[in-house]
Amino acid sequence: MTEASAVETDAVVARVQEAFGDRIRAAGVDYDQPWFVVARADLRALAAFLRDDPALRFTRLVDLCGVDYLTAGPALPHDARFEVVVHLHSFPLRRWARIRVPVPEDDPVVPSLTPEWPAANWFEREAYDMFGIRFTDHPDLTRILTPDDWEVHPLRKDFQPPREPHEWSFNPEEWQKAVQRGS
Repeated sequence: MTEASAVETDAVVARVQEAFGDRIRAAGVDYDQPWFVVARADLRALAAFLRDDPALRFTRLVDLCGVDYLTAGPALPHDARFEVVVHLHSFPLRRWARIRVPVPEDDPVVPSLTPEWPAANWFEREAYDMFGIRFTDHPDLTRILTPDDWEVHPLRKDFQPPREPHEWSFNPEEWQKAVQRGS
């Protein structure tokens, strides 16, 4: 089944497109998983719709992460450097749904999903710490994996780790004993 015919027959995609119309920038189905691309302003509304619609009930937030498309080219076109990706799960439908939100480099801000899903707290803090994507209305947007005084974000593709001096130590007597023991 081609992607176009899958979208036409997929009930989740059809229901979302009916409710949101042209606010859905793109939609599709990959491996029976519907996906949607929306603007930042529509993230919370779409996530709440997927969660609250009685026919869908994507009530479980599984993951929220950042993606860096620094080297996007013709094979991987993107209109923004970053993207926030949200994965939701519906127990009644036994399906996953993916929401993708393009985030420009010069204004890396996205609305927080913590009011809808308190579990988004840690995911959003990780995306902030690793990519520098800020989440408005987040209750405690602080770093969780790197020191508070860092001004860099390690999962950005242009991140260069600081050089560290190599410390070489060699104790020939201990090495020789280990060789003689066969260890």
